[in-house]
This record gives sequence, C-alpha cells and structure tokens, in this order.
Amino acid sequence: MKRICCFLPYTGKEQITHTLAALQGTGLVKDIYLMAGSPDLEPLPGCRLLPIDAPFSSRTLKAIAEASDADYTLLYTKETTLDLGLFALHRMMRIADDTQAGMVYADHYRIANGKQTPAPVIDYQQGSLRDDFDFGSVLLFRTDCLKAAAVRMQASYRFAGLYDLRLKLSEQAELVHINEYLYSEVELDTRLSGEKQFDYVDPKNRDRQIEMEQACTEHLKAIGAYLKPEFQPISFDEADFAYEASVIIPVRNRVRTIRDAIRSVLCQRTNFKFNLIVIDNHSTDGTTEAIDEFQADERLIHLIPERTDLGIGGCWNTGVHHPLCGKFAIQLDSDDVYKDENTLSTLVRAFYEQNCAMVVGTYLMTDFQMNPIPPGIIDHKEWTPENGRNNALRINGLGAPRAFYTPLLREIKVPNTSYGEDYALGLAFSRRYQIGRVYDVVYLCRRWEGNSDAALDVVKTNANNLYKDRIRTWEVKARIAINKQK
Repeated sequence: MKRICCFLPYTGKEQITHTLAALQGTGLVKDIYLMAGSPDLEPLPGCRLLPIDAPFSSRTLKAIAEASDADYTLLYTKETTLDLGLFALHRMMRIADDTQAGMVYADHYRIANGKQTPAPVIDYQQGSLRDDFDFGSVLLFRTDCLKAAAVRMQASYRFAGLYDLRLKLSEQAELVHINEYLYSEVELDTRLSGEKQFDYVDPKNRDRQIEMEQACTEHLKAIGAYLKPEFQPISFDEADFAYEASVIIPVRNRVRTIRDAIRSVLCQRTNFKFNLIVIDNHSTDGTTEAIDEFQADERLIHLIPERTDLGIGGCWNTGVHHPLCGKFAIQLDSDDVYKDENTLSTLVRAFYEQNCAMVVGTYLMTDFQMNPIPPGIIDHKEWTPENGRNNALRINGLGAPRAFYTPLLREIKVPNTSYGEDYALGLAFSRRYQIGRVYDVVYLCRRWEGNSDAALDVVKTNANNLYKDRIRTWEVKARIAINKQK
C-alpha cells in the first residue's frame, strides 16, 4: 500500500514535525523528501534530504520527478503545518486511480488567527491559465504523468517552474478537483481580497511575471491558441458621429463619489467635441439627485434605464448604443477620477497614432482622498504589441482606463455582468485588433471600503475566478479555431 512519495518544504524541525507524523501515520507513504535550501539542515529520522535552489524552480520540479519512484507524488507547497483529514490521502489516491488524473487537488480548511474556515477551490478548465490559480497546498500527481511533463520542461525558471509543470501536465492529462474538505492548512496571508488583487502587477514581482509570461506563451503555442502579432487595420470613418468621444459611467448608489467622477470629465480640455453619458442603474441613495446637479451642462446625458436586469456591462451597452455616443467610448468608474484635464485628449490621440481598436491607459492607486498608496502606478507593461494579447490570457486584468472604437464595441457588445465584462472585451478585441497603450498616468483608482471588490468572501472570489476562467476557455477555443482556419 505504500504508493506515495512525499516532498515537503523544510526550514526546521518545529515547522514540520506534526506534518511528518500525519503523513507517516497514513500507511501510504513510501518515502518523504525534505526540500531544503540550506545545506546546514540535517534530515529527520525516516526522511531524505533533497537540496533545492528555489521552492518551485524548474530545477526543483525536475529533481522531484526524478527522485519519485512511487505510483503517486505528493507535493506540499507551504512551510506551515499541514493537518490531514481522516483517510484524506486514501480518498485522494482512490479518486486519482478512478479518474486516471494527472493531478488531484481538494477543498480544505484554512486556519488563520486560530480560526478554522472553509477554503473551497474551483474546477480546473482549459482557460485556467492564471499563474495564481488556487489548487490549495496539497497536490497529488500521478508519477508517470509528472515525469512525462518534467521531461518536456525545456526552460529553466526560478519562479515559474511549478506553473510550467502544471501547464504541461494539463496538455496531456486531467487536473481533477475533489470538492470535499480533506485537510487543514495554516494561512499566514490574511489580507483582504482587495489588498491581494494587485500583487501580480506590483513592480517588485516583475521578474516573476516575465517568467510566467514565457511559460504561458509556450503553452499557448503547444495547444494551438497562440496568436502572432498580426492585426487587422482600423479605418476610423465607418460612421458619422456628432461627438468624437463619450465618457461612459455606469453607476448605482455611489453618492459619495459620483460628483468627483463627473467633475473630472467636465473639466477636460480638448480640441474635439465630447460628452458624458451616465447610466444611473436605479440608485436609491441620492446618486440620482447628485447627477442632476450637473444638468445645466449640455454635455451630460443622464440615463435611467427602463430595464431592471442590467449589470455594469448592460449599462455600458445602453450608453454605447445611445444615438449621441461618440466615435470613441471611454471608461470611467463611478469611484474614480481622471488624473487631470488632458486624459481624454491623450486617449483619443492614441487611437490614431497607434491604429488600434482599443486603448488601455495607466492608473495610480490612491486612497479615498486621492493620496497615492501601494503598489502605486499600475502600468500593465506586460501588455506589449508583440505578445500582449497572448499574455492577457494569463493575467487577471487589463488596466484602466479602457477606451474603445464605438462601431466595433457596438458589434462585439459587452457581457451583461458586473464583473469581468471589461476583461472579456479586451480578449475579444485583441483577438483581431491591436490594443493601444498609454504608459503615462491618466487615471486615479480610488480604494476605499465601498469598492465592490474590497473584501470578498471565498465564495464570491471563487465565482469571479470561475467566470474569468470560463471567459478564457471560450477565448482559447476561439483562437484555436482561428489558427485552424489559416
């Protein structure tokens, strides 16, 4: 029955004693390898020492694959204590046997500040390309699949080894989610969801992101979803527009912020005509009256939809299909403001200079009073002309503000959701057209307790991630089909 080789991070005896006892007590474990970055650490009784350079480097993953000689290989990815559920490994191994999965992973509990809470995860699918996809900390690989994937790892990554491995594994085998709570792990990162969501664009993580991009691009080429940097040209004379640009603000119950947003638009200085379309989605907190304070300015169009089933995307569709919508539709969230009076001119100019169907700007993270806060400037420099539309399938957002060529936006249309609708548009536009970039800060993104993503629970976070993964899956399938037609 001893069918599993286990690999655990090892920083000291106190950290790992309980975890070792739990694994050894299952009767399933053939060998336990302690992955140590320090040569001074001594192996513990019944364990072997595996020297590593970095926890999840390509070299480490290859060493794991080479050392494992059991049917299954268990990798624990945290340095904190692991508490296995009753017969948890038996269950994981049985499902792996039954499904012939390349890897299985499970729902679990997290222990933070002495409190145990459920930590369900989501199903893996073709579009689960985020490098921060949450599998939990216990990964059980079928060893023959692990070895085959490791052989195909050609690059030597310091940070992206595990990401590269699971992408290659997914090309040949299924990654199976066991939606049962099978273990508990100690969680040290207790930040709120709104504090974690910008980690991937933090400048200090740039070296990691470059590696992740390389691994993802290689995977997209392997499955036939990679798009070369070849774009359809844009002609900006498809229709006559009374206005060159329209700012679109969907809003519901943002009386504290909507005035600032409106002022930041109406103060814009341009050499073209523009207007502001505010889609007021049946606010009840005084937002409607706050908008009406600006009704003397003829550039403001205040729309209250008859429909009551509109999300943010539906409100966007309402504004974009208004007869007075301009040639370019430019985003502004009701929480945020433009940096100065030149934002609209900068974004519109980018369309013509870069011949693009969509423009993505650069923003500065601020508090409610518009003071800069970490991580500061978010420039999304991973969106390059050469590889941006491929790398977009890996990251979880595309930057702000976003601006669109209105005839194409009317054709593609915005998904009627209140999460991910902008991401879906970016992928759809980039499938055929160039996405322009503005790397100067033109937008202030205000973080405060009223943000819709400030403190999401795990259920809502999972729902959001599942939806974006589905968007990616649909996009991957579409791109594979495009390549087959060439």
